[in-house]
Amino acid sequence: MNSKQINIRLDEATKRAAEKVFSKLGLAPSEAVRLFYRQVALHRGIPFSLRIPNKETTAALRELDKGGGKTAKDTEAFYKNLGV
Repeated sequence: MNSKQINIRLDEATKRAAEKVFSKLGLAPSEAVRLFYRQVALHRGIPFSLRIPNKETTAALRELDKGGGKTAKDTEAFYKNLGV
């Protein structure tokens, strides 16, 4: 197999969070990157949707980054918070 090397730069928090998920899945980071590349080739594009958030979504994401938002202990509480 004629393999090529790639190098990427990530912020430490993203790297740590992703590697925690990879570990739970039993994947080495290099295996996860290979899987991503294979899926891109198979789908002939990014294997998930990429969208630019609207103003409301952007505001909600900023609020969550600042520690805002609501939490729920279970689905019943979640729906109650929604008023359903």
